[in-house]
Amino acid sequence: MKTNFTAAVVAAIVALGTAAPVMAETPPNMLVIANRIDDIKTFDPAESFEFAGADVSRNVYEKLVNFDPLDLDAGYMPQLAESWEISEDGKTITFTMAEGHVFSSGNPVTAKDAEFSLRRAVLLDKTPSFILTQFGFTADNVEETIKATDDKTLVLTLDKPYALSFVLNCLTATIGGIVDMETAMANEADGDMGSEWLRTNTSGSGPYKVVDWKPNESVLMDLNPNYHGEKPAMERVIVQHIQESATQRLQLERGDIDVARNLSPEDVAGLADVEGVKVVDELRGRLMYWSANQKVEMLTDPKVLDALKYAVDYDGMSGSFLNGQYTVHQAFLPLTFLGALEDKPYSFDMDAAKAAMAESGFPDCGPIKISVRDAQERLDIAQSLQNTWGQLGCDVELIVGTGAQTLDRYRAREHDIYLGAWGPDYPDPNTNAGTFALNPDNADEAGNTGYLAWRNAWDPGAMNDETLAAVVENDTDKRREMYLELQREHQKVSPFGVMFQQIEQNGMGASVENFVAGGATTAVSYWVITK
Repeated sequence: MKTNFTAAVVAAIVALGTAAPVMAETPPNMLVIANRIDDIKTFDPAESFEFAGADVSRNVYEKLVNFDPLDLDAGYMPQLAESWEISEDGKTITFTMAEGHVFSSGNPVTAKDAEFSLRRAVLLDKTPSFILTQFGFTADNVEETIKATDDKTLVLTLDKPYALSFVLNCLTATIGGIVDMETAMANEADGDMGSEWLRTNTSGSGPYKVVDWKPNESVLMDLNPNYHGEKPAMERVIVQHIQESATQRLQLERGDIDVARNLSPEDVAGLADVEGVKVVDELRGRLMYWSANQKVEMLTDPKVLDALKYAVDYDGMSGSFLNGQYTVHQAFLPLTFLGALEDKPYSFDMDAAKAAMAESGFPDCGPIKISVRDAQERLDIAQSLQNTWGQLGCDVELIVGTGAQTLDRYRAREHDIYLGAWGPDYPDPNTNAGTFALNPDNADEAGNTGYLAWRNAWDPGAMNDETLAAVVENDTDKRREMYLELQREHQKVSPFGVMFQQIEQNGMGASVENFVAGGATTAVSYWVITK
């Protein structure tokens, strides 16, 4: 791994025309990051739905509306659209495109590109498509409901009058990235609208473009020479896949990297007295949870689910190997979101767990396979569950794979228990309610992989209607109460065991400024970083 990393950095330095320093030190105009990026499956914004992929997308693709990385609390603001108007009936939003935005190809960004990008996201019907189709857009109606009337005007016609903030928040999601229509269609194959080409290439108007991707190894981004904004200080960004925390820490201490994003609490503590290094804490929206496939008979028993939820050592984990990086949280909306529930009805109680298991139809428990990504904190959590669930009589086996492998198994409904993380796609409570508590069609052939309820073959019943009702409620106080009640019900009956909310601790060189991981709702923005 060290050889590959060194070769990549040396090649990047030579390409930039910068002499390699005698001591290990990254060039002042290049950002080198260590991160786990084995979950990247594609760069196509119509399909990308993974954490590391979202980081790339945010820096490559612009959207109609987006966030200021240095003022995330300000909410969405104009980006490719300079303004918008909503009709009196609340169902039609008309966007006016801003001047001066240009794709990396040199083509100007127009409303036709926005029309193409949003339409293709619906037509391709990939995992994140539900973020758009929830507004009534379908393959049959996109020509009427998503329409550019000229190069500067885009009109979206919704199926009902949603809160405007809800719609605009959804357009900040990765799927809202606007693609260069001409370039995508020039690389179309078998009617895929450029999807296969965009899997490994990028064609956006953002500050950067991807120039090289080696799966499970590295992503290399260079400046978009046509970017309309102020030229970023970091002319090149290298994100290197380094799995082990100890290796990330060593590379950071030696100056081989600028940022280490997957440090363990022990390695964070070890950096406390290291000169030239700092650690920045940031509360994220990412939740760590386990979920039970309802195709497995034993895991449909409510008492079994209760037993498993009580047999989790929440405080023990958060106070030891997760210390400082995860706080106990047991509801599907993360803290800082409208309607976030702080109730923690489950604590580590083996007596309660054993009593619930004894009352179930499976008092002896049985075999359980936990599908888990090969990442240290997740393996540590899985091993803790293996221990405590084992005390219930369960024969727990860990099925370990890369991020892509475990996601593929999860999306195919082939797991018993899935242990993983979920992060919000946009800053509205429906971003999580609409996947943890909504499943419009539970049939296998529906393929609704964007819904976590579907991935676990779970029909939420009345919660489907409750979730849909919340997105059209314009009274903020009423909407907050709707989400609080929805989460309380979800805690009691769902096959989800939400355990923790992330506090991201990024180690970085002391000179690195403006590294914002993205707060609770978005991804990292490399273009504002200096050092």
